[in-house]
Amino acid sequence: MNISKKPSRELHKSSATPGGEKSRSFIRWLLSSAFLSFPQAAGPIAFSLLALSITGDSRGGAAMILAMTIAQVIGVIPFTRLGNRFNSVTYFQLLTLTRSVALLCIVLASWYKMPFTVLIILASLAGLVNGAAQGYLRVILNHVVNANRLPRGLGMAATLNELVFVLAPVAASGLGSISPVFSLLVITALGILPVVLIPRLNIRSSPAVVKTRQGALTRPVALVLICSTAAEATVAAVEIGAVALALNFRYEPFYAIFFTVPLCLASVMGGVWVSIRNRMSAPGTVLLHLCLMMLGALMVTVNFSVITTIVGVMCIGSVIAPLGTHFSLVLDEMSPPHLKAEVFALLRTSNAMGVIFASALLTVTSLSLSLLMITIFIGIVASGMAVAMLGKKSVIETDCE
Repeated sequence: MNISKKPSRELHKSSATPGGEKSRSFIRWLLSSAFLSFPQAAGPIAFSLLALSITGDSRGGAAMILAMTIAQVIGVIPFTRLGNRFNSVTYFQLLTLTRSVALLCIVLASWYKMPFTVLIILASLAGLVNGAAQGYLRVILNHVVNANRLPRGLGMAATLNELVFVLAPVAASGLGSISPVFSLLVITALGILPVVLIPRLNIRSSPAVVKTRQGALTRPVALVLICSTAAEATVAAVEIGAVALALNFRYEPFYAIFFTVPLCLASVMGGVWVSIRNRMSAPGTVLLHLCLMMLGALMVTVNFSVITTIVGVMCIGSVIAPLGTHFSLVLDEMSPPHLKAEVFALLRTSNAMGVIFASALLTVTSLSLSLLMITIFIGIVASGMAVAMLGKKSVIETDCE
């Protein structure tokens, strides 16, 4: 696929922005992307420490994360559609501010020792707008960089995102040792920074574009979203099951870093590769990436030795950024301007569904069976993509004849 497109009928100021100003805007967008993800990355540790200090049981943190994730799935469509009539940047700021207020309410509720059920409800309120905020953030990127630089921009964002997901839990753990409430307060303060950092642009859809009747969830879009869900489920299974993997090899739980760190490092290297390459992957390459992820998942499932398991984890990590970038670019091509925010929000929600799927499997079944089912899932997705590619190829050959 070619990512070059006809100029959209959206009205925005970025097209007349000088190169230097665009570079500064892109840096501000990158920082906004990183800080927007910070509460989500630090949340599992911060909420677990908070629950432990209040109830004496860290499992309450998992309940808060689950409530936040389910609320994100529920709220993604209505809150994304609600922003169609507003400036995308202003609406993104409003969504981010709403999430920050909900997190601040969790801090206050914890400080005043309110029932833990209240904290779970507030966590769900924070999650309601998270998917929509991510969708509008991705729309803003289209107005910050040129179309031919989108792969590089997404690759850099993926690399920075992985670093955030490595560093944020460490920061949450360190601050939580001082005070879980103070840790959450700092996380909330960092999560509100995108309101200030996001570039000031006037991004609106013209009335002619809004009249288009095309829906957001078409069949090709659904296929991409399923692929994204399978990929995220594979990654989440390794991240969530890292402690169990360490125990399987008779190591202490601390040695879960033997699997999480290589996963993150491989993902960072994948993001660097995408940034340097700066091209959309061909469908055949995407299929190879899915197969490599399936191979990695199979190696982790077999659990033959520490070395082979780490190699499998690195196979999975190495294709996270290339696949994520490809999914984002393909959905950008598939969606009309007024539906982009909704489609990008659905992409973010599909990732959340992958995490929910992996978490549910690991909760009700063993690690090995969970990994086997996820391996089968990614295999089915790869097979479906292969069939779709063959079908498209046969149609093209028939047209040529």
